[in-house]
Amino acid sequence: MKILITKFRSVGDVILLTPLIRNLKSNYPNSKIDLMVNKGTEVLISHNPNLHRIILHDRFRLRAMSIWQRIKTEFRTLQGIRKKNYDIVISSDRGDRGAQISYFSGAKVKVGRIGGKGYINKNAFTHCFSFQGERHIVDLNLDPLRVLGLSINNKGLDVYWPKKDSESAKCITKELDIFIHIHPVSQCMYKCIDDKIMAQIIDYCELELNTKVILTAAPVDQELAKVANILKFTESKPIDLSGKLTLLETAALNKLAQMLIVVDTAIMHIATANDIPVLAFFGPTAVDNWGAWDKSLTKATYQRKGGLQHHGKHRVLMSDRECVPCSQTGCDNSGVSDCLNTLNLRKVKENINSILNEKNN
Repeated sequence: MKILITKFRSVGDVILLTPLIRNLKSNYPNSKIDLMVNKGTEVLISHNPNLHRIILHDRFRLRAMSIWQRIKTEFRTLQGIRKKNYDIVISSDRGDRGAQISYFSGAKVKVGRIGGKGYINKNAFTHCFSFQGERHIVDLNLDPLRVLGLSINNKGLDVYWPKKDSESAKCITKELDIFIHIHPVSQCMYKCIDDKIMAQIIDYCELELNTKVILTAAPVDQELAKVANILKFTESKPIDLSGKLTLLETAALNKLAQMLIVVDTAIMHIATANDIPVLAFFGPTAVDNWGAWDKSLTKATYQRKGGLQHHGKHRVLMSDRECVPCSQTGCDNSGVSDCLNTLNLRKVKENINSILNEKNN
């Protein structure tokens, strides 16, 4: 059996798809599962043993083409998919592209979400499921299994990396007994907390808990500048690896940490796949959709509100403001989230302590 799954979103979204991939393989152990994703989002899925092939969609290359070049390229892609003779095609997005691929694939079984506009979207699928917003994305991603009548054995996330990345992480941390991993940035800056508060969190871990902190960030100017500004306010000297590690090296490093302190970003999902306790800070993001998922659990416990929430060993801390979560890009879409810039530092410290005590007892 040949199966194609499509997911045209970000790195974090691709990680959140891994329970679907693993459960499909469990139901069809002799199947060959291909995954089509945006180019640049494949790094954390490229070593997944449940996948046969990864097909890359180069959206930026397409955008640079003339309209006729784009049409020809898209047509060749659809032809190539049809020639592979897939038995099942699963579109895990609500967008047009997945529906188009499903429609032209020639597969007997085509699974996707109800609600698209236009003829192709409305006729793309043989098996449909609805998008029910107030559920965790892990659960939503498993809906294709439900409509196909297949079993769901485990909902934990998966991340794999080569041995060389594990060796690199061990080399970095060889002189440390324990450390706390802090990833203080997101590509969406409105998801970050106040720099001075983050600096105080780093100092608390280093100076009061006497635990070394390792900082990571993507090699992106905006993120590196954010970390540099945070470090202007610290009294301690954490190990700053911002921009110095690949994503796979970061994943391997995280696996060795006592815990992860993080904002809403893909690194949080990597830590949950690694079964490393998480303290995440959420602002505008709906925690019931995107909160850290404990891989030992099968049921979501998050609610659409602010405050402190748990899922197994993981915690998400938010403001108690009535507007949380607003699902905007900052207050009134300003790019700045007041709810994150006024987090209660005492509560942050209490939860760091609590997570470390739970892990070590």
